[in-house]
Amino acid sequence: MSNYNKYEEITKAREILDLSESATMDEIKSHYKALLKKWHPDVSQEKKEIYEEMIRKITDAYDCIMMYCSDYKFSFSKEEVEKYISPEEWWTKRFGNEEIWSGDSSATKRK
Repeated sequence: MSNYNKYEEITKAREILDLSESATMDEIKSHYKALLKKWHPDVSQEKKEIYEEMIRKITDAYDCIMMYCSDYKFSFSKEEVEKYISPEEWWTKRFGNEEIWSGDSSATKRK
């Protein structure tokens, strides 16, 4: 694969693993395991060589993606982290923990 630049190599690996342009680690592992199960040589005795070759491609693709992920610098900046907050955190950040927003009908009855 030395004729490829890094982006092309990762793109090819991503396509082999059937991943979109962005994926979580769980998605990467899940796709990898599903493909290993699908292409395991024991599945087809007639096409054993084809299945073995596909397993090699899948494993190489997974190794490529994992190497990229291990070298990737993650951002822990406030802006980046806040892109991935839960809906509950988003709501609390914007509206606070006021009882009126809690959905507790007893809070409105007290007034």
